[in-house]
Amino acid sequence: MKEKNRMLAVIPARGGSKGLPGKNIRSLAGLPLIAHSIALAKICPQITRLIVSTDNKKIAKVAGRYGAEIPFLRPAELARDGTPTWPVLRHALRLVEEEEKNQYDYLLLLDATSPGRLPEDIEGALKKLRSRPEAVGIIGVSRPEFNPIWHCVMEENGWMKDLIDVAGKYNRRQVVPVVYRINASLYIWRADFVRYARAWRQAPQLIYEIPEARALHIDDLYGFRVADMLIRHGLIKLPWLKGKVK
Repeated sequence: MKEKNRMLAVIPARGGSKGLPGKNIRSLAGLPLIAHSIALAKICPQITRLIVSTDNKKIAKVAGRYGAEIPFLRPAELARDGTPTWPVLRHALRLVEEEEKNQYDYLLLLDATSPGRLPEDIEGALKKLRSRPEAVGIIGVSRPEFNPIWHCVMEENGWMKDLIDVAGKYNRRQVVPVVYRINASLYIWRADFVRYARAWRQAPQLIYEIPEARALHIDDLYGFRVADMLIRHGLIKLPWLKGKVK
């Protein structure tokens, strides 16, 4: 009999990063970057199984050392520079369910480059999604330091033009509607949606806010060093590093 509320967590970790080569296994606050997402998953009781989807044997070895499963190596056609994440997740879910001969209820995407999420974020997001059966998923967001409605402009024929047309309706920054950014901290979808949808943004999604201060998303060396400093100086506290950061 199918169990209720089974959640598969997937950490995609391609070997060919261009912005920061080898970033997934580069040491961040004393652990390989990917190990932070693995450590988070291991202390989240909501997660039934954790796997890493990678095309790289070195990443697979490091991930396995820190307790992740690597039940397959990702095929080359799903590991190109321009490959979207969605088909990677669908591939992972299909292979795992075929192996187990059982189905999952939810799929959690944990981006290896977003180490600032906490167990309570996963718990809170899943609880909110469960309470709204009409939603197919819930996406981690945060409030950026600036509001794009108010601050973002373009140049057109030498003149400043608002990026967002409604900006002219507001005469004070304080009354502009709140805007969120997708910060790659977490994505949870109902597994049925992952199985059948060809893309994820065209369906009803909820948002789950985490503080901007923890909304790390590491793409380059600058971002990596900033994240390392924030964690080492205790401005971001990660429970799996308690007493270990020097």
